[in-house]
Amino acid sequence: MRRSVTLTLLLALNLSGCATVRTLDAAKPGAPVVYAGTRLDWYTINGGCCPLDRFGAEAPSYPRLDLPGSALLDTLLLPLSLATALGVSLGISGGL
Repeated sequence: MRRSVTLTLLLALNLSGCATVRTLDAAKPGAPVVYAGTRLDWYTINGGCCPLDRFGAEAPSYPRLDLPGSALLDTLLLPLSLATALGVSLGISGGL
């Protein structure tokens, strides 16, 4: 029980600053779409200077911690991001 509560808390904290979630909401023209969160983490880890200019989103505070979660979420969202990159309109809308 205690382990599941700890994992749930870590997941919630990670998703609140998840690079993938941040890049999904960025909508910056010309920004990478496929594996964008993973690429944002990697860019930050390697000393990239301006993630906001390149990705349209700020990098998470702990990109090394965020990288595995972003890679997993980017993989799950790969069909949607590929469709977006190819210009296929899926007719999906949402948000606040």
